[in-house]
Amino acid sequence: MARFVLWGTYCENALEKRTPFRDEHLSRLKTLQEKGTLITLGPTQASTHVFGIFEAANEQQLRDLLEQDVYWRQGIWTALEVYPWIQAF
Repeated sequence: MARFVLWGTYCENALEKRTPFRDEHLSRLKTLQEKGTLITLGPTQASTHVFGIFEAANEQQLRDLLEQDVYWRQGIWTALEVYPWIQAF
């Protein structure tokens, strides 16, 4: 498994717009964390960007997982950039 960093952006008024989808989003993240796929994920303090660290077989597998998230499907996340990451420490 390889590690990847996610850097993405939120839509305007994300805190309000995410409300109907938040429980589904968090439940899915918990499942991904239990499987060892999700290491950490969260918004920046102003909720303008999202940052995460994941483990996946390859970048495409991770992109597929991200695009299945309700936040992506509903336009809460507006852009997602994925970078292979080498953890030094």
